[in-house]
Amino acid sequence: MSTLGTHVLDATTGTPAAGVHVVLADADGTVLGTGRTDADGRISALTDGPLPPGTYTLTFGAGDWFAERDIDSFYPEVVVTFRISLSGKHVHVPLLLSPFAYSTYRGS
Repeated sequence: MSTLGTHVLDATTGTPAAGVHVVLADADGTVLGTGRTDADGRISALTDGPLPPGTYTLTFGAGDWFAERDIDSFYPEVVVTFRISLSGKHVHVPLLLSPFAYSTYRGS
């Protein structure tokens, strides 16, 4: 079983993206957890417990977040699909976000 965290940075300002709505779902689309990024742009845990190996998605409410700031954006949401293959590891999925582009990677 593995733990999961995420971090969203506003790449246009170089600051944490606080208040981004995030949904974690399994491969069948079952929602396992939801949350909003904190003042540091982080969510340390989207579930009450660890996750088994498998395929998951994180859906970030990018469009709503930018709209709340009166910023036009291209992506209404960003969906990141990833695989947990080893039990016992912490998985960190950062998102670098701007109105017309995004980037993600496996963090540590």
